[in-house]
Amino acid sequence: MDDEVCVGAIAGAFGVKGEVRVKSFTATPEDIAIYSPLSTKSGASHALTITQTLNNGFAVRLSGVETKEQADALRGTELFARRDQLPNLPDDEFYYADLTGLTVLNTGGTVLGTVKSVQNHGAGDLLEVHGPNLKSSVYLPFTKASVPTVDLTAGRIIADPPEGLFE
Repeated sequence: MDDEVCVGAIAGAFGVKGEVRVKSFTATPEDIAIYSPLSTKSGASHALTITQTLNNGFAVRLSGVETKEQADALRGTELFARRDQLPNLPDDEFYYADLTGLTVLNTGGTVLGTVKSVQNHGAGDLLEVHGPNLKSSVYLPFTKASVPTVDLTAGRIIADPPEGLFE
């Protein structure tokens, strides 16, 4: 699924006529409809139509989903858009999917670990870094000060982490 990017997730059924609640992960939330049809990890493809704006998402009609039971079965399903449908980003912006799996090195070239995921709980992006010398995940702030260089071509991130973060 390297040529696809997760742009949303189904949070559950909405009503009894097959609509679902969708959380959008796009910069402008309603843009999720522009990338329709969206696919799932199972390979299903759905045309998506927003029917209503909700708190933290949208009520959506998906092609092929007609009943509440079908909608309930899709709870937790991630929705993917083809990369060629998405806009090109400026040099200092990245899709989360592009950061996952990159090797993290400090400014001296020592490997700190690998990016497992990108988290955002409202205060900014955090890179979840796993490594052989780490007892648990380390959450590196994804700021210009802490991550001065992202080299997607080389598959690495150069980090200048806050003092004591990787100890």
